[in-house]
Amino acid sequence: MRVVRLTAAVLASLLGASDAFVPSSSNAAARAPFALGATNKAESSDENNVNVVVEQRRQRSRSTPLPPFLTDLARSASAATAAAALAAAVWSAPASVLGPRTTASSSNVESVWNGAALVASAKEQASGSGSRVNKDPESLLRLGLPINNKEVRKLAVNIENIRYNISSKRKTAALDDVKKTRLGLKAADKLTSSCRDAKTCAGIIDSMIEDLGPLEQAVKESVDYLQGSDQERAALDRGYKFQDKVQKSLTALEEQMIPAGYETPVPSEYTDLPILKGRATVEMLLKKADGGPFDVEGVNFPEAKMTLVIDGYTSPVTGGNFVDLVKRGFYDNMQIQRSDGFVVQTGDPEGAAEGFVGTPSKSLGAGKNGERLIPLEIFIQGDKGPFYESTMEDEGRGGQATVLPFSSYGAMGWARDEYEPNSGGSQFFWLLFDSDLTPAGKNVLDGRYPCFGYVTEGADFLRDTREGDIIVKAKITQGAENLVQPK
Repeated sequence: MRVVRLTAAVLASLLGASDAFVPSSSNAAARAPFALGATNKAESSDENNVNVVVEQRRQRSRSTPLPPFLTDLARSASAATAAAALAAAVWSAPASVLGPRTTASSSNVESVWNGAALVASAKEQASGSGSRVNKDPESLLRLGLPINNKEVRKLAVNIENIRYNISSKRKTAALDDVKKTRLGLKAADKLTSSCRDAKTCAGIIDSMIEDLGPLEQAVKESVDYLQGSDQERAALDRGYKFQDKVQKSLTALEEQMIPAGYETPVPSEYTDLPILKGRATVEMLLKKADGGPFDVEGVNFPEAKMTLVIDGYTSPVTGGNFVDLVKRGFYDNMQIQRSDGFVVQTGDPEGAAEGFVGTPSKSLGAGKNGERLIPLEIFIQGDKGPFYESTMEDEGRGGQATVLPFSSYGAMGWARDEYEPNSGGSQFFWLLFDSDLTPAGKNVLDGRYPCFGYVTEGADFLRDTREGDIIVKAKITQGAENLVQPK
């Protein structure tokens, strides 16, 4: 895997847009040059709730308080040394095409849903445009749902703005967004008309309206307290908690809008591989190789627990392959094989093989050591299905927005050899996203590697996940019925 060096001009353009709020002390200068390929044998020489960490720190030391509603802001920050490190190493090199480009047939698309594009516009995508990067994995997953209801998209903007405005203490703006959200929910008919079960959606809407009351009250209370006081923090924390409840209800509402029987089209030549029709949730438990704790912002945890949402709407083949391997126990007791400040990567089993050895697809064949290979799978906004075996640049579509972008800390991508798009097997990575290094519209991963899911809980554990740490167990907790095995 080669590393592309950046000129000063390119570096300046990459740093032209940034949404970082708070500088951090991350030692990015120590990061090694890196390329997003599958690791190989020659290269290799060798329920805890992380969301309460900040609150615990505040209780332990009142001199450096950082309430939960500011956690997202602190995550996105980076020191000036991070920018300097970027000039030394960044990953971006188009892959060569191995074999013809393959897309879903038009008949398959029409049989799924004969209509307009079912995803958010490019302007809504974090990788596509704008100066403020959408780093919220739950928001990104909602934007990736195959639904077509403009009213719920407007509603989502208002609800997500509440979170942003609470985080930045824009209290008047947050209260204004609460009013807009309440007004949008009162137009229930425009929302329930797209639901598979209107009665279920009506119940969700009622619960959202109910939660807006204490949310609004908490923000109003914070206005009366002294700026930076414990009372203000407690009120905003409470408002953040109720906003999170409303946001999760929004996800349930939007999921009800997915048409009954919807399936992302998959070309027939890949149906001899596992396919994920919908989404699945995976819980992963990690421990330190030496038995020590995970250090998250100064608080120690005996183990790391993460929740991953795997998306089969945009990555049915990639997502299916991952969920199948989880079901087989392939990742259980496997070590982390790369952790360099840019990604955390694993999936390379012991022995000569560089991936899972299993029955190969007839269209792709097996790897040199019998590995089951999967094709590169990219889903661009506005398309009716993914295209396969080539990158976005190879298709002449560089710069367009993918449905799921690499813009969240813990975004999950499938590793492959740089010039072989169909070389993915079982190795995957979590991207340690930094908005200073990858600002909006400058993402060099989208369209070159498939983003097939996000860490929705526990992503902060990745900050202290090192080579040699062990995945004790990975298990499917939801959506196992969406995995379709080859016949």
